[in-house]
Amino acid sequence: MPESPFSSFDHFSGAFVEGLRGVLQQPGLGAYILVHANAVFDEAILTTLEAPLRQRFEILAAECREALGNGREINGAADDLLVFLKLMAIGFDGVQLNRFRREGPWALQFNHLRSFRPARMATAQVSGIHKSFNPAGFHFNKPFLRREVFWAGSLHGLEVELLYNKFPFVPMHGLLVPERLDREPQFLSHPYHIYIWRLTEALAETLSGVGFGYNSYGAYASVNHLHFQMFLQQAAMPIADPRWVHNGGPEPYPLECQLFSCPEQAWEWLNQQHLEETSYNLLYQPGCMYAVARRKQGSYQHSPWTAGFGWSEVVGVITTFNQVDFETLEMETVLSEMKRLRLG
Repeated sequence: MPESPFSSFDHFSGAFVEGLRGVLQQPGLGAYILVHANAVFDEAILTTLEAPLRQRFEILAAECREALGNGREINGAADDLLVFLKLMAIGFDGVQLNRFRREGPWALQFNHLRSFRPARMATAQVSGIHKSFNPAGFHFNKPFLRREVFWAGSLHGLEVELLYNKFPFVPMHGLLVPERLDREPQFLSHPYHIYIWRLTEALAETLSGVGFGYNSYGAYASVNHLHFQMFLQQAAMPIADPRWVHNGGPEPYPLECQLFSCPEQAWEWLNQQHLEETSYNLLYQPGCMYAVARRKQGSYQHSPWTAGFGWSEVVGVITTFNQVDFETLEMETVLSEMKRLRLG
Protein backbone atom coordinates (compact mmCIF):
# COMPACT_ATOMS: atom_id res chain seq x y z
CA MET A 1 0.00 0.00 0.00
CA PRO A 2 1.42 3.45 -0.91
CA GLU A 3 2.49 5.56 2.04
CA SER A 4 -0.03 8.18 3.09
CA PRO A 5 0.82 11.67 1.79
CA PHE A 6 0.07 12.91 5.31
CA SER A 7 2.91 10.89 6.86
CA SER A 8 5.50 13.64 6.38
CA PHE A 9 6.05 16.98 4.70
CA ASP A 10 8.34 15.37 2.13
CA HIS A 11 5.78 12.72 1.23
CA PHE A 12 3.03 15.30 0.96
CA SER A 13 5.00 17.72 -1.21
CA GLY A 14 6.29 14.91 -3.42
CA ALA A 15 2.83 13.44 -3.88
CA PHE A 16 1.46 16.93 -4.53
CA VAL A 17 3.81 17.48 -7.47
CA GLU A 18 3.39 13.97 -8.88
CA GLY A 19 -0.36 14.38 -8.61
CA LEU A 20 -0.11 17.52 -10.71
CA ARG A 21 1.82 15.55 -13.30
CA GLY A 22 -1.09 13.11 -13.41
CA VAL A 23 -3.68 15.89 -13.70
CA LEU A 24 -1.76 17.25 -16.69
CA GLN A 25 -2.50 14.00 -18.54
CA GLN A 26 -6.23 14.49 -18.10
CA PRO A 27 -8.26 15.80 -21.04
CA GLY A 28 -9.67 19.30 -21.13
CA LEU A 29 -8.59 22.86 -20.57
CA GLY A 30 -9.50 22.93 -16.88
CA ALA A 31 -6.94 20.31 -15.91
CA TYR A 32 -4.22 22.18 -17.78
CA ILE A 33 -5.11 25.51 -16.16
CA LEU A 34 -4.97 23.94 -12.69
CA VAL A 35 -1.46 22.58 -13.25
CA HIS A 36 -0.17 25.79 -14.82
CA ALA A 37 -1.52 27.92 -11.96
CA ASN A 38 0.04 25.65 -9.33
CA ALA A 39 3.34 25.61 -11.22
CA VAL A 40 3.73 29.37 -11.47
CA PHE A 41 2.88 29.74 -7.78
CA ASP A 42 5.98 27.71 -6.84
CA GLU A 43 9.11 27.95 -8.98
CA ALA A 44 10.27 24.49 -7.85
CA ILE A 45 7.07 22.95 -9.23
CA LEU A 46 7.48 24.87 -12.49
CA THR A 47 11.06 23.63 -12.85
CA THR A 48 9.85 20.04 -12.46
CA LEU A 49 6.85 20.29 -14.79
CA GLU A 50 7.82 22.99 -17.30
CA ALA A 51 8.65 20.67 -20.22
CA PRO A 52 5.42 18.60 -20.18
CA LEU A 53 3.42 21.71 -19.31
CA ARG A 54 4.77 23.63 -22.30
CA GLN A 55 4.16 20.67 -24.60
CA ARG A 56 0.57 20.33 -23.38
CA PHE A 57 -0.02 24.06 -23.85
CA GLU A 58 1.09 23.92 -27.48
CA ILE A 59 -1.16 20.93 -28.18
CA LEU A 60 -4.22 22.56 -26.60
CA ALA A 61 -3.54 25.92 -28.25
CA ALA A 62 -3.29 24.24 -31.66
CA GLU A 63 -6.57 22.42 -31.05
CA CYS A 64 -8.26 25.69 -30.09
CA ARG A 65 -6.95 27.52 -33.16
CA GLU A 66 -8.04 24.68 -35.42
CA ALA A 67 -11.53 24.54 -33.91
CA LEU A 68 -12.07 28.29 -34.00
CA GLY A 69 -10.64 28.53 -37.52
CA ASN A 70 -13.25 26.05 -38.72
CA GLY A 71 -16.16 27.50 -36.81
CA ARG A 72 -16.45 24.60 -34.38
CA GLU A 73 -17.23 24.87 -30.70
CA ILE A 74 -14.51 23.94 -28.23
CA ASN A 75 -15.59 21.33 -25.74
CA GLY A 76 -15.38 22.31 -22.09
CA ALA A 77 -16.59 24.85 -19.58
CA ALA A 78 -16.96 28.43 -20.76
CA ASP A 79 -14.91 29.66 -17.78
CA ASP A 80 -12.00 27.39 -18.72
CA LEU A 81 -12.14 28.47 -22.34
CA LEU A 82 -12.02 32.14 -21.37
CA VAL A 83 -9.01 31.57 -19.11
CA PHE A 84 -7.18 29.53 -21.74
CA LEU A 85 -7.82 32.10 -24.46
CA LYS A 86 -6.22 34.68 -22.16
CA LEU A 87 -3.23 32.36 -21.81
CA MET A 88 -3.04 32.01 -25.58
CA ALA A 89 -3.14 35.80 -25.94
CA ILE A 90 0.01 36.29 -23.84
CA GLY A 91 1.69 32.98 -24.66
CA PHE A 92 3.21 30.37 -22.37
CA ASP A 93 6.20 32.54 -21.50
CA GLY A 94 3.98 35.55 -20.86
CA VAL A 95 2.63 34.07 -17.63
CA GLN A 96 4.69 35.42 -14.76
CA LEU A 97 5.80 33.49 -11.72
CA ASN A 98 4.19 34.57 -8.49
CA ARG A 99 6.20 37.24 -6.73
CA PHE A 100 6.28 37.86 -3.00
CA ARG A 101 7.39 40.68 -0.72
CA ARG A 102 6.73 42.05 2.75
CA GLU A 103 5.22 45.46 3.32
CA GLY A 104 5.36 46.13 7.03
CA PRO A 105 3.49 43.24 8.66
CA TRP A 106 1.69 42.25 5.45
CA ALA A 107 2.70 39.47 3.05
CA LEU A 108 2.06 40.67 -0.50
CA GLN A 109 1.96 38.56 -3.63
CA PHE A 110 1.56 39.22 -7.34
CA ASN A 111 -0.57 36.33 -8.60
CA HIS A 112 -0.72 36.77 -12.36
CA LEU A 113 -2.62 33.68 -13.40
CA ARG A 114 -5.17 33.95 -10.58
CA SER A 115 -6.23 37.27 -12.11
CA PHE A 116 -7.76 35.22 -14.96
CA ARG A 117 -10.02 33.35 -12.52
CA PRO A 118 -13.83 33.60 -12.93
CA ALA A 119 -15.56 35.30 -10.01
CA ARG A 120 -18.32 32.71 -9.38
CA MET A 121 -20.42 33.67 -6.36
CA ALA A 122 -17.64 35.55 -4.57
CA THR A 123 -18.72 38.84 -6.15
CA ALA A 124 -22.41 38.43 -5.37
CA GLN A 125 -24.15 40.64 -2.84
CA VAL A 126 -25.64 38.37 -0.20
CA SER A 127 -27.80 38.49 2.90
CA GLY A 128 -27.82 36.19 5.89
CA ILE A 129 -25.24 33.58 6.83
CA HIS A 130 -26.80 30.47 5.26
CA LYS A 131 -28.00 29.48 1.83
CA SER A 132 -29.28 26.04 0.92
CA PHE A 133 -27.13 23.81 -1.26
CA ASN A 134 -28.04 24.27 -4.91
CA PRO A 135 -27.65 21.08 -6.99
CA ALA A 136 -27.87 23.16 -10.18
CA GLY A 137 -25.09 25.54 -9.11
CA PHE A 138 -21.35 25.03 -9.00
CA HIS A 139 -20.36 22.47 -6.35
CA PHE A 140 -17.75 19.80 -5.69
CA ASN A 141 -19.92 16.89 -6.83
CA LYS A 142 -19.50 17.86 -10.49
CA PRO A 143 -18.11 14.78 -12.30
CA PHE A 144 -15.32 16.70 -14.06
CA LEU A 145 -13.87 17.74 -10.68
CA ARG A 146 -12.84 14.16 -9.96
CA ARG A 147 -9.88 14.90 -12.27
CA GLU A 148 -8.77 17.57 -9.78
CA VAL A 149 -8.72 15.36 -6.67
CA PHE A 150 -5.32 15.08 -5.00
CA TRP A 151 -6.40 12.52 -2.40
CA ALA A 152 -9.61 10.88 -1.16
CA GLY A 153 -10.32 8.51 1.71
CA SER A 154 -10.91 8.31 5.43
CA LEU A 155 -9.03 11.00 7.32
CA HIS A 156 -9.29 11.28 11.10
CA GLY A 157 -12.61 9.43 11.06
CA LEU A 158 -14.40 11.13 8.14
CA GLU A 159 -14.54 10.46 4.42
CA VAL A 160 -12.99 13.47 2.73
CA GLU A 161 -11.73 14.62 -0.64
CA LEU A 162 -8.76 16.93 -0.96
CA LEU A 163 -8.86 18.73 -4.28
CA TYR A 164 -6.17 20.91 -5.74
CA ASN A 165 -7.01 24.59 -5.63
CA LYS A 166 -7.24 25.59 -9.26
CA PHE A 167 -5.85 29.07 -8.59
CA PRO A 168 -3.67 28.77 -5.46
CA PHE A 169 -2.57 31.65 -3.25
CA VAL A 170 -0.88 29.73 -0.40
CA PRO A 171 1.68 26.88 -0.58
CA MET A 172 0.38 23.34 -1.22
CA HIS A 173 -3.11 24.78 -1.49
CA GLY A 174 -5.97 22.29 -1.37
CA LEU A 175 -9.72 22.26 -0.82
CA LEU A 176 -10.79 19.78 1.85
CA VAL A 177 -14.39 18.68 1.30
CA PRO A 178 -15.73 16.50 4.14
CA GLU A 179 -18.47 13.99 3.33
CA ARG A 180 -18.88 15.49 -0.12
CA LEU A 181 -21.96 13.51 -1.10
CA ASP A 182 -23.91 14.86 1.88
CA ARG A 183 -24.14 18.17 -0.02
CA GLU A 184 -23.63 20.40 3.00
CA PRO A 185 -23.70 24.13 2.21
CA GLN A 186 -20.95 26.51 3.34
CA PHE A 187 -22.33 26.75 6.86
CA LEU A 188 -20.16 25.59 9.74
CA SER A 189 -21.80 23.23 12.22
CA HIS A 190 -20.41 22.23 15.60
CA PRO A 191 -19.31 18.72 14.50
CA TYR A 192 -17.38 20.03 11.49
CA HIS A 193 -15.80 22.80 13.57
CA ILE A 194 -14.56 20.24 16.10
CA TYR A 195 -13.45 17.95 13.28
CA ILE A 196 -11.29 20.55 11.54
CA TRP A 197 -9.82 21.70 14.88
CA ARG A 198 -8.82 18.14 15.80
CA LEU A 199 -7.66 17.35 12.26
CA THR A 200 -5.33 20.35 12.28
CA GLU A 201 -3.79 19.17 15.54
CA ALA A 202 -3.42 15.59 14.26
CA LEU A 203 -1.86 16.56 10.93
CA ALA A 204 0.57 18.93 12.64
CA GLU A 205 2.32 15.90 14.14
CA THR A 206 3.72 15.06 10.69
CA LEU A 207 3.05 18.10 8.47
CA SER A 208 4.87 21.26 9.50
CA GLY A 209 3.08 24.47 8.60
CA VAL A 210 -0.36 22.89 8.21
CA GLY A 211 -3.42 25.07 8.57
CA PHE A 212 -6.93 25.60 7.23
CA GLY A 213 -8.67 28.77 6.14
CA TYR A 214 -12.44 29.17 6.05
CA ASN A 215 -14.71 31.75 4.44
CA SER A 216 -18.27 31.78 5.69
CA TYR A 217 -21.15 32.53 3.38
CA GLY A 218 -20.99 36.26 2.66
CA ALA A 219 -17.25 36.46 3.41
CA TYR A 220 -15.99 35.64 -0.10
CA ALA A 221 -16.73 31.93 -0.11
CA SER A 222 -16.75 31.20 -3.84
CA VAL A 223 -18.54 27.82 -3.63
CA ASN A 224 -21.61 27.08 -1.49
CA HIS A 225 -20.51 23.53 -0.67
CA LEU A 226 -18.80 22.93 2.66
CA HIS A 227 -15.03 23.13 2.29
CA PHE A 228 -11.90 24.25 4.10
CA GLN A 229 -8.76 25.56 2.45
CA MET A 230 -5.71 23.54 3.45
CA PHE A 231 -2.14 24.78 3.12
CA LEU A 232 1.40 24.03 4.28
CA GLN A 233 3.19 27.30 4.98
CA GLN A 234 6.37 27.43 7.00
CA ALA A 235 6.35 31.19 7.62
CA ALA A 236 3.90 32.46 10.23
CA MET A 237 0.80 34.19 8.93
CA PRO A 238 0.84 37.96 9.55
CA ILE A 239 -2.14 37.69 11.92
CA ALA A 240 0.06 35.50 14.17
CA ASP A 241 2.70 38.23 14.56
CA PRO A 242 3.48 38.82 18.27
CA ARG A 243 3.04 42.57 17.76
CA TRP A 244 -0.77 42.33 17.74
CA VAL A 245 -2.90 42.78 20.85
CA HIS A 246 -4.69 39.46 20.35
CA ASN A 247 -1.28 37.75 20.57
CA GLY A 248 -0.26 39.70 23.67
CA GLY A 249 1.51 42.53 21.85
CA PRO A 250 1.04 46.31 21.97
CA GLU A 251 -0.49 47.01 18.53
CA PRO A 252 -4.21 46.67 17.71
CA TYR A 253 -5.01 44.63 14.62
CA PRO A 254 -6.97 46.66 12.04
CA LEU A 255 -9.91 44.27 12.41
CA GLU A 256 -11.34 42.91 15.64
CA CYS A 257 -9.66 39.52 15.90
CA GLN A 258 -10.53 36.76 18.34
CA LEU A 259 -7.89 34.16 19.19
CA PHE A 260 -9.19 30.92 20.72
CA SER A 261 -7.20 28.08 22.25
CA CYS A 262 -10.29 26.09 23.26
CA PRO A 263 -12.55 24.64 20.53
CA GLU A 264 -15.72 24.91 22.62
CA GLN A 265 -15.10 28.56 23.43
CA ALA A 266 -14.49 29.12 19.74
CA TRP A 267 -17.81 27.44 18.99
CA GLU A 268 -19.65 29.75 21.38
CA TRP A 269 -18.33 32.68 19.35
CA LEU A 270 -19.20 31.00 16.03
CA ASN A 271 -22.70 30.17 17.16
CA GLN A 272 -23.24 33.79 18.17
CA GLN A 273 -22.21 34.94 14.69
CA HIS A 274 -24.72 32.50 13.22
CA LEU A 275 -27.50 33.80 15.46
CA GLU A 276 -26.67 37.38 14.44
CA GLU A 277 -26.18 36.36 10.78
CA THR A 278 -22.72 37.89 10.75
CA SER A 279 -20.21 36.68 8.16
CA TYR A 280 -16.68 35.80 9.23
CA ASN A 281 -13.28 34.44 8.20
CA LEU A 282 -11.33 31.82 10.14
CA LEU A 283 -7.79 30.51 10.33
CA TYR A 284 -7.30 27.13 12.02
CA GLN A 285 -3.77 26.39 13.18
CA PRO A 286 -2.59 23.66 15.56
CA GLY A 287 -4.15 24.34 18.95
CA CYS A 288 -5.82 27.62 18.05
CA MET A 289 -8.24 29.46 15.79
CA TYR A 290 -8.16 33.08 14.64
CA ALA A 291 -11.62 34.50 13.96
CA VAL A 292 -12.69 37.79 12.40
CA ALA A 293 -16.30 38.94 12.05
CA ARG A 294 -16.67 41.34 9.15
CA ARG A 295 -18.99 43.18 6.78
CA LYS A 296 -20.52 41.09 4.04
CA GLN A 297 -19.22 41.12 0.50
CA GLY A 298 -21.21 43.55 -1.60
CA SER A 299 -22.14 45.70 1.42
CA TYR A 300 -19.08 47.91 0.95
CA GLN A 301 -16.98 49.07 -2.00
CA HIS A 302 -13.55 47.48 -2.09
CA SER A 303 -10.62 49.20 -3.78
CA PRO A 304 -9.80 48.49 -7.45
CA TRP A 305 -6.46 46.85 -6.57
CA THR A 306 -8.17 43.91 -4.83
CA ALA A 307 -10.86 41.43 -5.81
CA GLY A 308 -12.11 41.49 -2.22
CA PHE A 309 -10.85 40.24 1.13
CA GLY A 310 -11.36 36.57 1.96
CA TRP A 311 -9.69 34.63 4.76
CA SER A 312 -6.15 35.00 3.42
CA GLU A 313 -6.35 38.78 3.06
CA VAL A 314 -8.02 39.10 6.46
CA VAL A 315 -5.06 37.28 8.04
CA GLY A 316 -2.63 39.54 6.17
CA VAL A 317 -1.74 37.62 2.98
CA ILE A 318 -2.60 40.18 0.32
CA THR A 319 -3.07 39.06 -3.29
CA THR A 320 -2.64 41.55 -6.12
CA PHE A 321 -3.19 40.92 -9.82
CA ASN A 322 -1.48 43.99 -11.24
CA GLN A 323 2.31 44.20 -11.17
CA VAL A 324 2.31 47.94 -10.52
CA ASP A 325 -0.05 47.50 -7.56
CA PHE A 326 2.21 44.77 -6.20
CA GLU A 327 5.27 47.00 -6.42
CA THR A 328 3.69 50.19 -5.06
CA LEU A 329 1.13 49.02 -2.48
CA GLU A 330 1.91 50.56 0.90
CA MET A 331 1.29 49.34 4.43
CA GLU A 332 -1.25 52.06 5.17
CA THR A 333 -3.21 51.25 2.00
CA VAL A 334 -3.72 47.68 3.21
CA LEU A 335 -4.62 48.98 6.66
CA SER A 336 -7.26 51.29 5.19
CA GLU A 337 -8.74 48.48 3.11
CA MET A 338 -9.04 46.24 6.14
CA LYS A 339 -10.87 48.98 8.02
CA ARG A 340 -13.59 48.92 5.35
CA LEU A 341 -14.57 45.48 6.62
CA ARG A 342 -15.20 46.65 10.18
CA LEU A 343 -18.66 46.10 11.58
CA GLY A 344 -20.69 48.97 12.95
